[in-house]
This record gives sequence, C-alpha cells and structure tokens, in this order.
Amino acid sequence: MNSVSDLDSLAGESVVVIGGGFGGLSTACYLADAGADVTLLEKNEQLGGRASTLERDGFRFDMGPSWYLMPDVFERFFSYFGKQPSDYYDLTRLDPHYRIFFKDGDQVDLVPDIETNKELFESYEPGAGEKFDDYLRKSERNYRIGMEHFVYEDRPNLRDYIDLDVAKNAWGLSLVGSMQDHVERYFDHPKLQQIMQYTLVFLGGAPNNTPALYNLMSHVDFNMGVYYPDGGLAAVVDAMVALGEELGVEYHTNAPVTEIAGRRGGFAVRTEDGREFLSDLVVSDADYAHTEQELLPPEKRQYDADYWESRTYAPSAFLLYLGVEGDVEELAHHTLVLPTEWDDHFEHIFDRPGWPDDPAYYLCVPSKTDDSVAPEGHSNLFALVPIAAGLEDTPEMRASYRDLVLDDIAANTGVDLRDRIVVEETFCVNDFAERYNSTKGTALGLAHTLRQTALLRPPHASKKVDGLYFTGSFTTPGIGVPMCLISGQLTAEEMADDAR
Repeated sequence: MNSVSDLDSLAGESVVVIGGGFGGLSTACYLADAGADVTLLEKNEQLGGRASTLERDGFRFDMGPSWYLMPDVFERFFSYFGKQPSDYYDLTRLDPHYRIFFKDGDQVDLVPDIETNKELFESYEPGAGEKFDDYLRKSERNYRIGMEHFVYEDRPNLRDYIDLDVAKNAWGLSLVGSMQDHVERYFDHPKLQQIMQYTLVFLGGAPNNTPALYNLMSHVDFNMGVYYPDGGLAAVVDAMVALGEELGVEYHTNAPVTEIAGRRGGFAVRTEDGREFLSDLVVSDADYAHTEQELLPPEKRQYDADYWESRTYAPSAFLLYLGVEGDVEELAHHTLVLPTEWDDHFEHIFDRPGWPDDPAYYLCVPSKTDDSVAPEGHSNLFALVPIAAGLEDTPEMRASYRDLVLDDIAANTGVDLRDRIVVEETFCVNDFAERYNSTKGTALGLAHTLRQTALLRPPHASKKVDGLYFTGSFTTPGIGVPMCLISGQLTAEEMADDAR
C-alpha cells in the first residue's frame, strides 16, 4: 500500500462524504488521516450502509453482508493507521466454513482442512482431488498478482494496461473467458462446479457472465478461511466508525442529501431538513446512478438515464429474518441450499427476470457461533434468495414466497421452522430501493460481468464536476465489503493526485 505521505496533498481540504457504507467509511478514514476536514452524511439512522442491524425482541440481525472473507484486506486497512482488527473486534474461524444441502438429498461440509476437502472432491470424481490442488494453485496465483497489480492499483484507462509491467504480471492470469469455461476445464461433476462457483452470488454474477479471473475467490474460500467477527459485521462497522472518530471524522446520521451544488473549492451539499454543508471536495458513496440522476442537474451528469437502464445489475434479494424457538441443529453457521441444476435460477435473475420456482438460497445462523444475537433457548437466522433487480415486489408476492421458502427449507434441510417463529421480518426489492436509494433495488450494485469489470466500471472521479468523486461498489474494484474498503483507498489516492 502507498505510504501515508502520498495523501499529504489533501491536508487542509474540507470534504463531505455522502453515505456511510464501507466505501464511505473507508474513504473518510484515509482522508482524515491525511489531514482533511471530513464530514460524513448518512441518510439512515445508523452507519454501515447495507451492513445495517435489525434489533427486535432480543434478536440482533446483520441485515446485509454476513460473510467475513479476505481477512488480509481488513488487516491491511487497519495497519495503514497503525492498528489491527483485534484492537476493535475478535474473530472466530468457522468449522465448517459452510454446509451445502443439494436438493437431491446430498449434503456436504466444506472445512478448514484442505486434505479433507480433497477427499470430498475425489469422492465425486476420480482425479478431482489432484485437480482441486491444481485449481487452488492457480487461484492463489491469481489472487496474489490480481490483488497487488489490478485491485490495489487502479487502472481507469486503457493506456494503463498497455504497459510492459502490466503485461508481465498479467501473463498466465485467467483474463479471458467466463468462470463456467474455466471451471469446466478442471471438473466435470456439476456439484463440484457449483462448489467452485457459489461465490459468484456475492459478486452479483452468473457462471456464464463472470470473468474467469474471479477463480481467485476459491483461494479466499479454501486457503484463507471463513471467519465470524464477534458481534457480526456490525462490529466491523463500529470499528471503522471508532477509527474515523479517532482520526477526526464528523458523522451525521438521519441526513438524506437532496442536492450537490458547486465545484472544487466551493461545494454546497444540501440535506432534506434544509441544512447546507460547505466543502472543497465531495465524495459520494451513495448509489452512483442515484447520485447522478437525483443529486446533480442534467448538465453535470456523466451518464444519462439510458446508460443506467442498459447496465447489468447484481441481484436484489428476498430476505427473511427469523427469530425461532429452539436449536436448528441441521444447519451450520453458513448453509447453502442448491438445486442440482441451478441454471434456471440464474436465468430468472439475468435472462428471464422472475421469482424463481426452485430457488438456490443461503441460510445464516449466527447464533451457532454467537450467543449474544438471540435470547437463550432461541436461534437467530435469515434466509437470502437472490432475485432479479427490478422485480415487482408486492406484499402478496412476499407472503407467497415466504411460504415457498419455508416449505423448501423444511423439505431440503430437515428443519421445519414454520411453527417456531417468534420474530419475523422481510426485506426485498422495494426496501433496497427505499432505504439505500438503490437502482432497481439491487442488493449489491453493478454486476461483475465481462463488460462491467475494471476500467469498464464508472470512474472514481467525475468527468463533469471538478472535485466530485465516487467510492463504493459501483466503482473499482467492485462489489463486496473488502472491495469497498479498497475503493476508499483508491478514491483517496485519486483525490490526492488531483490536488497536487
């Protein structure tokens, strides 16, 4: 990572950051550390963006991200400020990392021990154990080179790739083709292919439209491990907020922004309650399309409505938060329930938008690891079904789908929750749009498709408004909590370069 002195050109600048998601919190920390005067405005009543917390009758739910992956990114972030994650929260490595119920009655656990996972792969397909080793070696190389040269280093222009150093480092990386093409070169068994590709859900893509480079996620999954921060992802939000406070960031919640006026050296950011915040620079961690279409006049927008309509958005989600009596012994902390053929579900997300009849979904039971998230004698869990962004979302549809999901859980995991529910909330397309100003109600942002990766994502610096910047999941490096942390660094670096 670049040294702190690289950002010194920002010292003395006043900055308003719009949005308190991981991208906004990260950017605010880098800017404040560099000596900028930073004010962060958050629309909702709590910081964290999609990493909100729902508390009800003794239950505490992480409403958004719930997987703690890529621990090296968090360590690198905090170390920049002379800290470490353990200064703020404790981690538990999960075992199993996750459990999979296939809907044909098959069940597997993926665990921290690589040899055990190799034996599992070999049991499905002769030779797959050795191929698993080969795949992870490739994945580890892609991760190491990809992170250092293509994630932590922003390359917003084509000329940034026409470089001998880039060519040298890119040699041998899986830069061409889709994940489906790549995985098929290693494994024939469809269940093994699914295991190696389930992380695509977190990238907002499908096997046939996500670049093969993202096989690096298997290194993240199998070699680096899956962790749980005590207190949930909310503990990580609290850590970043506390760090920001130590650095001098000023936070305002319940402050929806309605307008960005002005330019470098003379911005006015106006909120719904009539307040006006003056600054030299502005960073938006709000939804990129919302920022441009709703907070700026037409002449200051980089993209028109047709551009945003033509983008491929990561899925939205049907979320069912449940507090239930008793244990759910059959489930792990992280559990996936997958149809043996999942192409139909992905088609319902990207090709034929609709509520999937035979869904692939995720169950999270943090009370397996953390007693504080549920009252004694109860379990805390949520079900997440990825669905197409922009789907019609009515109370009647939710009620019907809620019944379908609970029936499916009972049929495929052996856990019947239907008569044990004491707390229940749903969250879906309309809620993402309303709470987070999320375009089409996407749960994540722009999908990581072949045409929306790297320099093909919207830029960190506005091309129309001098001094306006963007951070978060619409920009590089993209979707996911670790990527949004890194986006904060990339945005701050670009701001510093422009200030010199």
